[in-house]
Amino acid sequence: MPTLHYVFDPLCGWCYAAAPLVDAARDLPGLRVQFHGGGMMTGANRRAITPQWRDYVMPHDRRIAALTGQPFGDAYFDGLLRDTDAVMDSAPPTTAVLAAEALAGRGLDMAHRVQRAHYAQGRRIADVAVLQSLAADLGLDATAFADAYERLAGAPTQAHIADSRQWLARAGGQGFPTFALQREGGALVPLDIGPWLGRPAPWRAHLQGLLAQAQPTVAAATSAMACGPDACDI
Repeated sequence: MPTLHYVFDPLCGWCYAAAPLVDAARDLPGLRVQFHGGGMMTGANRRAITPQWRDYVMPHDRRIAALTGQPFGDAYFDGLLRDTDAVMDSAPPTTAVLAAEALAGRGLDMAHRVQRAHYAQGRRIADVAVLQSLAADLGLDATAFADAYERLAGAPTQAHIADSRQWLARAGGQGFPTFALQREGGALVPLDIGPWLGRPAPWRAHLQGLLAQAQPTVAAATSAMACGPDACDI
């Protein structure tokens, strides 16, 4: 089956911008969407929230909201972005995505849920208790999720991130999100999502057209509106 590879990070604002495009692709018959969590803010790249960070990211967040209609809540702008005790760490939400996928094939649902929790609800998605609450929102069994999370935390998550960075390189991507289409046994064909942000229905039609072609011909892997592999504009 043709596969749309999606290299992302839960704390990448442009990945949040692209979430409706991911959903539109998931609704397309005959296309599988495979996620790859890239670990943008892990290890030495974990970031504490500061007033300077808030001032830096807010214009970018406003731009994403205007471009895509994705919601950014007051609890994020005036709550989380003023919470100087909070730390942005991509590893715990990535582990939660892997756990949801392992349990019920719902990794992308968890990815979207943690994005909404962060940007719309201003919640600390690096906190395990918050992630357990989000798993419950998806109807996942609490004990099974906790067990899966514990099993996949640490080295397995880091191995997934390393593998995702390899997918990023294969796709020729420079940051997150990166999308690439792959036919069965075929090469990765990078897709530029810039023209489609905020336009999920035309994006879906675009993908349908690509799937109907013998060999899709598309442009750059990553839009200019993207997070870098180790940092983010928003």
